[in-house]
Amino acid sequence: MSHIVDIALDDAGLPPPTPEIEQERKVAMFDLLEENRFVLPQRDDRVVPDGPYNVQLSIRDKRLVFDVQTTGGHKAAEFHLSLSPFRQVVKDYYQICESYFDAVKTMPPSQIETIDMARRGIHNEGSRVLQERLQGKAEIDTDTARRLFTLICVLHFGG
Repeated sequence: MSHIVDIALDDAGLPPPTPEIEQERKVAMFDLLEENRFVLPQRDDRVVPDGPYNVQLSIRDKRLVFDVQTTGGHKAAEFHLSLSPFRQVVKDYYQICESYFDAVKTMPPSQIETIDMARRGIHNEGSRVLQERLQGKAEIDTDTARRLFTLICVLHFGG
């Protein structure tokens, strides 16, 4: 029961994403909803509503906001994370993605594979940072963190 069944991005006011970024976003959302682990731990003797959960991600006042509700529409949690720890890894991820998308068009498979390995390494670093930032707020597995990191990238750099 502790999982996300609906994810929404509050991307109002952001420029439209490139076709490549839109595809990454769609894949991340699909994969996330197919399989994820999202547990809200007990905090301060408050009752934590059981999942599954609907999650809205947004950026407000330069902070990443997770607005978590039950499927019945009741507030389960809301937490705000500083974007500072994400800035460099998101920037690196966008740069390597750009290189990857360019490479796919013109380079041989061996060079594409090398760039893709670097891209996965940076993606793993971003998911690790997210897991650390969510510690004590939500427990997520590595695959869930990777998919959420992709969605954070879309919000962080405005598509």
